[in-house]
Amino acid sequence: MENSSDILKQVRRIEIKTRGLSDDIFAGKYHSAFKGRGMAFSEVREYRMGDDVRDIDWNVTARSRKPHIKVYEEERELTMMLLVDVSGSRMFGTTEKLKKNTITEIAAVLAFSAAQNNDKVGCIFFSDRIERFIPPKKGRSHVLTIIKELIGLTPESRGTDIGEGLRFLTNVLKKRSTAFVLSDFMDTQEGKARFEEAMKIASGKHDLVGIRVWDRREAEMPDVGIVELRDAETGEKVWTDTSSRRVREHYAEEWKRNDELIERTLMRSRVDNVKIATGEDYVSSLMQLFKRR
Repeated sequence: MENSSDILKQVRRIEIKTRGLSDDIFAGKYHSAFKGRGMAFSEVREYRMGDDVRDIDWNVTARSRKPHIKVYEEERELTMMLLVDVSGSRMFGTTEKLKKNTITEIAAVLAFSAAQNNDKVGCIFFSDRIERFIPPKKGRSHVLTIIKELIGLTPESRGTDIGEGLRFLTNVLKKRSTAFVLSDFMDTQEGKARFEEAMKIASGKHDLVGIRVWDRREAEMPDVGIVELRDAETGEKVWTDTSSRRVREHYAEEWKRNDELIERTLMRSRVDNVKIATGEDYVSSLMQLFKRR
């Protein structure tokens, strides 16, 4: 387990890297991609040629004996929620980064982008239960608190239940928010995504976005002879002959089927998503996501 000094150093490193990205690149894109709740009244001013007559404030016009109109501006303030998967599978990675590291950096970029736009940011950490809930607040210090938890949180469980996180979001947040689900989405059983129903309900209330973090080695099994494989979440172990082409092909086919199942589930739930591999430049992937919206 890491000590407080190590965690604070990591928080600082991540802040320097991700805050720069959010300030220079994402803040403007974030602003245009995620809209406010509507238009809010700002002020009253004198009518000018070309103004919409439907905006005339008749009470002020009558008092001043000059036509005045109501001026509106975008009600920009949003609430962003980060739903972060802290199950055992996040500790996998065959590049210089684990899935956990990639999720942490992406979450930090999103949080700083929201803070730059004066939006509130909250976080739900989930495994197969709710591990920690940080209510939405504004400000840099609050974002740093979230990053500290992203780095240092030790979950009580190693299992996965995305639906539990989504149900908690639906119950705890009454107003509409923009919610990013950061996970590998490995929560399927018998050809079904266990989180589909909860996701459809949550996406009807909130603007959901899926960030699918994966490792390229998960898609194919290398030929390294007979090895013992261990499930990161259940702890189950099994000996596998990876030198068998049939075994490797079967594994690759199962991965592809599962991957396509997740993609279809997100599409049916009308959830925008982006797939990002560990070690990959996530900047371009997030930019493309923002541009699509």
